[in-house]
Amino acid sequence: MRKPVRIGVGGAVGSGKTALADRRCRALPGQYELAVVTNDIYTKEDAEFLIRQGGDNLAPTVSPEPVGSHVDVIDVAEGDKIPRTGGPGITRSDLLVINKIDPAPSVGASLDVMERDARRLRGARPFIFADLVRGIGVPDVVSWIKSEVLFETAA
Repeated sequence: MRKPVRIGVGGAVGSGKTALADRRCRALPGQYELAVVTNDIYTKEDAEFLIRQGGDNLAPTVSPEPVGSHVDVIDVAEGDKIPRTGGPGITRSDLLVINKIDPAPSVGASLDVMERDARRLRGARPFIFADLVRGIGVPDVVSWIKSEVLFETAA
């Protein structure tokens, strides 16, 4: 029996953490047993959404457990300056997901600037542009999980 794999997902409220968990669960049906642990002590909305989509295997906690891998999610609508701020999620996460790319022109955010800054601040650490609600980038996230977290090789 395999040891559990723990992937921590961080990011600002509304950045897409719940969408990432939902899409990840949908992309791996029947292949793995999945559970989502949340430390959101303010609202049950996201937990209730995930229960409706992915079953009742959620458990709340108030202190985060150590994780094997960390994914940080940022929202393009926060502005193209976000990668450049160099916060710990930007610089130290194992994977950075730059989410909600579709409205970038409408909010005055340049994906080119975000890419440039993410490359500069992350070095060799990967990042993915995504629109998690529409499924854009989800295959890349799943591929990263399989190769870098589960250490599966392509068939």
